[in-house]
Amino acid sequence: MSTRIYTKTGDDGTTGLFGGIRVAKNDLRIEAYGTVDELNSIIGVVRLHPVPENVATQLSSISSVLFTLGADLATPLDPPPVYEIPRIGMEHIAELESWIDLFDESLEPLKSFILPGGTAAAAHLHVARTVCRRAERCVVSLASVDELGGFVVKYLNRLSDYLFTVARAVNAAAGVPDVPWRPRG
Repeated sequence: MSTRIYTKTGDDGTTGLFGGIRVAKNDLRIEAYGTVDELNSIIGVVRLHPVPENVATQLSSISSVLFTLGADLATPLDPPPVYEIPRIGMEHIAELESWIDLFDESLEPLKSFILPGGTAAAAHLHVARTVCRRAERCVVSLASVDELGGFVVKYLNRLSDYLFTVARAVNAAAGVPDVPWRPRG
């Protein structure tokens, strides 16, 4: 017999966190990891476009880390879970920083603000960046009312920096210039 995708347990507007606690589907914790899930889906769209091999590998790794981040957010620290849950750590942030630094070395310094655009992949990376910023805001709101691991906000902050930088790198690799912002008037 196959397992059905629907359980009907959420029909009352609640959902279960890891550990069994049930909360409303509009709980800050659900909003936070739901936005991370949305971000991961957009990264999946980016991965459909041609990008340099190193970027494809990095995005695949980030997609996996975002699942870890979702599990981290879906598992309250109190009460402590009865089984081990992967958590975001400093090693995840350091990895992003190393990738940003490598791209920064090869990119032309910015002379103006840039608009989303260039290649389709870069445009989608900018969409991912804005959703990442929203996820960060959701997590900051959650952290104001509930204890979180110490690296979740930092990871999302650094990830948005990575997404901006890699959008520029993808454009550069394709020989497509960034789209400069030119104020009207």
